[in-house]
Amino acid sequence: MSTAPPAEVTRLPLLVGRRLALLLGVLCLGYALGAAFGWGSHPLALFMGDFGLAGAALAAAVSCLLRGCTVPGQTRGAWLLFGLSSATLAVGNGTWGWYEVVLRTPLPQDSVADYAFLPFAPLAVLGLLVLAQRPRGAAGWLCLLLDGWMVAGSLFTLSWSLALGQTAEGEVGDPLRLALGLAYPVMDILMVSLVVGMRFRCWESHRAAVHNAMLGLAVTVVCDALYSAPALRGSYHSGEILDAGWFTGSMILAYAPWTSRWRRPSPRRLHPSGGGLPRRRVASTFSALSPYAAASVCCAGILYNALGGRPMDRVVIVVACTVGLALIVRQGIMLLDNLSLAQELAQKEAHFRSLVQGSSDVIMITGADGVLSYVSPAALGVYSRDPEELVGGRLLDLVHPQDADRVVGEVRRFLARSQLLARRPEGHPPTSPAARAGEPSARVECRIRAGGGEWLHVESTVNRYRDGLILNSRDVTERVRLQAQLQHNAFHDPLTDLPNRALFTERLRAALGGGQGGGDPHGDGAREHPYRDAAVAVLFLDLDGFKAVNDTAGHQAGDQLLVQAARRLQATVRSGDTVARFGGDEFAVLVAGQLGRLRVQELAERLRHALSEPYWIAGVELGVAASIGIAFGPQPAEPDAAPADPAALADELMRDADLAMYRAKSEGKGRVVLYSPGMRADLDRRRELDDRLRAAVREGGFALFHQPVVDLRTGAVTGLEALARWRSAQGLLLTPAEFLRGAELGDAATRFARWLLEQAIAQAALRGVDGGRPGSAAVPVAVRLSAERLCAPGVYETIAGALRDSGLPCGRLVIELARLGPDGTADELGRRLAALRRLGVGTALAGFGTGSGSLGALARLPFDGVKLDRSVVQEVADSPRSRALAGHALRLGRELGLVTAAEGVDQPRQVTVLQELGCRQGQGLAFAQPLDEFRLRRALVRRLYPLPRPVGAVSARHAYLSAADGRPSIVGPHGETAVPPA
Repeated sequence: MSTAPPAEVTRLPLLVGRRLALLLGVLCLGYALGAAFGWGSHPLALFMGDFGLAGAALAAAVSCLLRGCTVPGQTRGAWLLFGLSSATLAVGNGTWGWYEVVLRTPLPQDSVADYAFLPFAPLAVLGLLVLAQRPRGAAGWLCLLLDGWMVAGSLFTLSWSLALGQTAEGEVGDPLRLALGLAYPVMDILMVSLVVGMRFRCWESHRAAVHNAMLGLAVTVVCDALYSAPALRGSYHSGEILDAGWFTGSMILAYAPWTSRWRRPSPRRLHPSGGGLPRRRVASTFSALSPYAAASVCCAGILYNALGGRPMDRVVIVVACTVGLALIVRQGIMLLDNLSLAQELAQKEAHFRSLVQGSSDVIMITGADGVLSYVSPAALGVYSRDPEELVGGRLLDLVHPQDADRVVGEVRRFLARSQLLARRPEGHPPTSPAARAGEPSARVECRIRAGGGEWLHVESTVNRYRDGLILNSRDVTERVRLQAQLQHNAFHDPLTDLPNRALFTERLRAALGGGQGGGDPHGDGAREHPYRDAAVAVLFLDLDGFKAVNDTAGHQAGDQLLVQAARRLQATVRSGDTVARFGGDEFAVLVAGQLGRLRVQELAERLRHALSEPYWIAGVELGVAASIGIAFGPQPAEPDAAPADPAALADELMRDADLAMYRAKSEGKGRVVLYSPGMRADLDRRRELDDRLRAAVREGGFALFHQPVVDLRTGAVTGLEALARWRSAQGLLLTPAEFLRGAELGDAATRFARWLLEQAIAQAALRGVDGGRPGSAAVPVAVRLSAERLCAPGVYETIAGALRDSGLPCGRLVIELARLGPDGTADELGRRLAALRRLGVGTALAGFGTGSGSLGALARLPFDGVKLDRSVVQEVADSPRSRALAGHALRLGRELGLVTAAEGVDQPRQVTVLQELGCRQGQGLAFAQPLDEFRLRRALVRRLYPLPRPVGAVSARHAYLSAADGRPSIVGPHGETAVPPA
């Protein structure tokens, strides 16, 4: 189904209206020519003079009644009354034709036709009254009555002087005929008076319809006036040229109701305020001059009688005097009304002037050409400019050149919207409250030059004012600055003023989307193909040793160090690169452009050296290092490749750089590491192991074993170390070396540590109650933890709670520290160890003699004993170097008053050497392997292990992990309690 274009739909009613008007014009012209030449025959002249006029009046009646039934609004009543008035004409002309054409008899006196014609004028007058505007107040009604009387009286005077008076003198003997003859001109005069003296609601939507209706009525009235004299003299016959006037009037009235639909709307006829207001200026001027025109007509009638030498008729004198008196009274009323209006106008003007002058907003009025015609005095305080100097200048001369085009565009859109809203339907005149509420306005923000030369941010409300615009402007510079500051704070770090994570992410996404790195994240860059013009790299930086600076020098010094570090980063990178602070001591750098991997690595090394230089803060030298991870974005995609998601790519690139940075810290800090896919594989493997560890802890997949610790002088069991074994799906007990090593970090590792502590303490408490004989199983149990696990939240609370719930004496638990962890955890580790010692729990440093056992830790941290690492013990019997190292380590422990022990003692020769070096305790396969609970209890009953040679008694003061009662017991052969290796 095809539809016509909008231009054709708009042009179609206009074309139909023009053709119909042309057809009516031809019809009226043909009727006039026929009437002028007598229609060719007397019967045809009678038919056209009677039924032709009846048909025209009937067409006007049907047209007006149909329009009145379909149109909404206030004009409905007027069209219905116009239709009824035309219907009376149709009835009168039809009755006249019935007598003359059908019955072929002259029209009788006082026929139905005479009385049918009489309602035409009153109904038309009522229709005009419906269209007329109502006066305001009693003075308005009185002036309306006086104007109507003056117009009617003057026309009556002129008509009486010309024809009515002479006609009336000849018809004195027939009062009824005289009354009917005079009734038509009197009603016509009244209709003309209303048309001249009243103001009508001729809105733009139906102006043409009302004007055409009034034209049709005026033509009919003129024909009625011309008909009065021949009608009274009896010289009128149907079919004369006068009938053409009535026919034309009826055709115009039939065409009038639909004129608005067939007329092209003209924007030039719109009111400046935006609504379809009538042309009030011409109507008001004509209405104001109508009383004087009426008095002039009355004077013309009197002069006609006087100059013609006729005696002055009393009717003319009386009517003329009343017209003159009405004019005097009206002038007095208008004078008083003008005085009242002048006072009211003066008060309103003073009120308006006080409001405008006292307002803090600047009010400016411009003409259609943009020239300022008024500027309120507030401009002096807001713009620091004299209002009189601004008047006469162009508004755009005050606007910032960069804002001028935008202001012009906003004003043009506002004017276009005003014109669209001005084309209102007929049923919604702009005087209604809904229409007034819908009058458009625009809000424009721009910069205005102030008197001092600076630019002020101004917000203006624009409205229509006559042929120009009125602008209500206020200074919003502080608000704009505050908004800009809030936006800056939302995307920048408050300490260093560097971009924060949000802005860095936006710029990274913009760079990955095809724009230039470091630009405006909200700019419009080329996004046809990702990485089309630039290679992208992300550098993650972390300051090593920053926590120690905070702890020693204070947080204020740490903040100053961060500020200096940020300045060094900005001075080292290129101008187009982005340096951001993510929080704490973490920074990130976005590098985009034609840079190779080698140049990016060189930039990272320069950043590392710049950050590692000494910092002088308050006269004190402070130092930190930097660990940097680098991740490169993908290479530029092929032109036919599918576009990638910049957001997902940005998140992935930031995760890769983060992984590389943590790898740099784990490899010794103070270095630069490039991301490789293997790091992601290691992370995925650690996550998998973490999940498996969490599931094993939750589902009971671990079994707890204990390995005895033996006194190297007596062979007595002086302690136990709790060891976990992982139970595989086939039921085998495996040593979960890689399993536990991969799960040393994270929440799952902390859960495993809690489980190990709870199980070891609970089983130790049970062995102390139901051992082989009372007190025989009361030996201390050691649990090995890393520094990270000991400092993890909730671990200390787990130890205290398990000791309290199980009833195990605190002295029967020893916490062995396997690794010291990073330097930043030394203070927290010291606090945790001190809290454990206050609780009564023993502490020891495991792995002594290797990198994990720092000599400085012995001076800083509270330990009760040290345990040589397995790697030192394995070579102690064969390597003199290892023997010397072990001897020095054991001597250092004894001099510090610590109990010495060794792990990994698997051969008898190692036992002998350790005895010679003065080691107090040993643990390894030379005595027993890790035992389950059943075999452990059997070993604790026997209590002694054979040694290579006798040794002296154990000192109760310095015994590390000594037995509860200190009495040795006999045990069976070594192999009876051993567990086969997994």
